[in-house]
Amino acid sequence: MSAPEALPAKAFAYDYSVAECGSLRTSVGPAEVMLRSSGALWMAAERALVVADLHLEKGSSYAARGQMLPPYDTRETLSRLAAEVAALSPTLLVLLGDTFHDRKSEARLAGDDAEGLRELARGRTLVWVIGNHDADGPRALPGEVADEFELCGLTLRHEPRAGAQAGEICGHLHPAARVKGALGSVRRRCFVTDAERAVLPAFGAYAGGLNVRDTAFAGLFLRPPLAGALGRGRVHAVGWRSLVGD
Repeated sequence: MSAPEALPAKAFAYDYSVAECGSLRTSVGPAEVMLRSSGALWMAAERALVVADLHLEKGSSYAARGQMLPPYDTRETLSRLAAEVAALSPTLLVLLGDTFHDRKSEARLAGDDAEGLRELARGRTLVWVIGNHDADGPRALPGEVADEFELCGLTLRHEPRAGAQAGEICGHLHPAARVKGALGSVRRRCFVTDAERAVLPAFGAYAGGLNVRDTAFAGLFLRPPLAGALGRGRVHAVGWRSLVGD
């Protein structure tokens, strides 16, 4: 479903640049951020790394209901997150909700994966922002649990609030961009931002994505937003008019 009618038609010139690492450097509210090709958001000045919607143990959740998926999603997701931590050495790591796929996911973690999460907390502050899938937060893993987290004029929460929310960083919607070209269309997970708020892509291997033209995004942005589509080693800036529905 398409929601362009919910956005003003006037064009807006976004201020962004591509860093040497392939990240898209831009600003959200008062803060400079880097949108990384992994799907993580990096705030270099604060040495803060933010990821959303890992949905750990989604594979085992489906298996319990008789739908068999390869049981490697948690290992793959944590491996990619560990690589981001190793590359950037954050002092603050924020998990932006729905880190677990359901409230029993923590109990289903393999020992090595639980240790991987403990390792991520060593030497830094780890914040678990709770989401709708993991409202109880972790029970036996390190870190602080919060409904939302304030950082440098930004509010980090799981689910976007209705209407204009200046300085909001959120997840929940799993944004994805579809771009149509002469040889067909390409669909990629993406960041989406109007420079006032940003919605992060799902970081989890099995998390999937929702087209940013879906009505679920209607009313969230003050102006036609910019999508940061995840490519191989690079984030591609895509304007609203270049995006199509599924």
